Amino acid sequence: MAEKTQQEKSFFSVFSVKVCAGIYGLAFILAVSGLGGCVTAPEQVEKESVFYPSLPNPPRIQFLTRFSEANDVVTTRGRFTEFVLGKNTPESEVIKKPYGVAMSDGRIYVVDTREPGYDVFDLKQQRFHIVSGAEAAGGRMHKPINIAIDRDGTRYITDTGRNQILVFDSDDRYVRAYGTEDQFKPVGVAIEGERLFVTDIQHHQIHVLDKRSGKILYTFGKAGSKEGELYHPTNLVLTADGHLYVADTGNFRIQKFTQDGRFVRSIGSIGSGLGQFARPKGLALDREGHIYVSDAAFENIQVFDADGKLLMFFGEPGDRPEHINLPAAVAVDYDNVALFQKFADPRFKIEYLILVASQFGVNKVSVFGFGKLEGMDYSVTERSLPPAGK
Repeated sequence: MAEKTQQEKSFFSVFSVKVCAGIYGLAFILAVSGLGGCVTAPEQVEKESVFYPSLPNPPRIQFLTRFSEANDVVTTRGRFTEFVLGKNTPESEVIKKPYGVAMSDGRIYVVDTREPGYDVFDLKQQRFHIVSGAEAAGGRMHKPINIAIDRDGTRYITDTGRNQILVFDSDDRYVRAYGTEDQFKPVGVAIEGERLFVTDIQHHQIHVLDKRSGKILYTFGKAGSKEGELYHPTNLVLTADGHLYVADTGNFRIQKFTQDGRFVRSIGSIGSGLGQFARPKGLALDREGHIYVSDAAFENIQVFDADGKLLMFFGEPGDRPEHINLPAAVAVDYDNVALFQKFADPRFKIEYLILVASQFGVNKVSVFGFGKLEGMDYSVTERSLPPAGK
């Protein structure tokens, strides 16, 4: 959540030199998994297809588009509005410093820590609006961080300025807040049935709340670096088989727990090599159990299988449309693929979407598609990797 530091830049420099310089020597990982790639993108026009790994390898991920301001979704404005404001996007409609990102029913929700509030890009209606919460109703956001959206459209927002979880309904109306003074400092939030799983970055714990009342049902974790201990946990994600992955950011690793808090596995460690981390934050899962991890220092996304084996990595910093800078949250979405197929290469069939929120740079939310390119031979990769997506 902090601005990019010199230490982070140094970490990335070491990482990129070691990885990119030795990429051909690591062809086994990249070729066998069929998902690898450290792409140093050449100068290219915005409409040129950007794949990971790059051609002639069979690509699995393509950069599709980005969202940074209202004009990225609002294609036409009234003549009077353009006369008053001009064709440039008003400053109030530009994302400042995003963290959390989610997608539901054709809308991208971006939590802006500096707005503060969450921005809504409605792709179906080509509309944009900002939700800050009404002061009079007690719902004003101070420093919102993350968002989770329930099946009925209810939004749960973690706010480290208020040290609370704020609840908004499907019409973006403030409903209630959970958390009392010094109870927790929530960052990550995930929904499972009638429960909320919340990371507490201050007390180095995971709290499980009743989502209707906000009552804490149980808590697990404590400060430390041993297995099952946590230090500044940030994001978390729930698996389909009843487990929980936690970005143990201060310990430079991802930990897997059962939902009642029993330690299962640790992924990664501090370092500048493949499968290691400097500042892991965002977490997402696809339907096959592949784990997407954003690293704010390395400024890339690493993808692991359920056993913790690195399958690929993609992304790099810069000011090109496909670049990510200081990435925070990452999300996977299957339900809105049809809205993005038009951005893909005509030969590339998207199976699911990957959304990445960047806190720094011109690209605030980058959208990638995972899929296959027509005419490419994926037989080798599919013998070593389960098919991703249904």
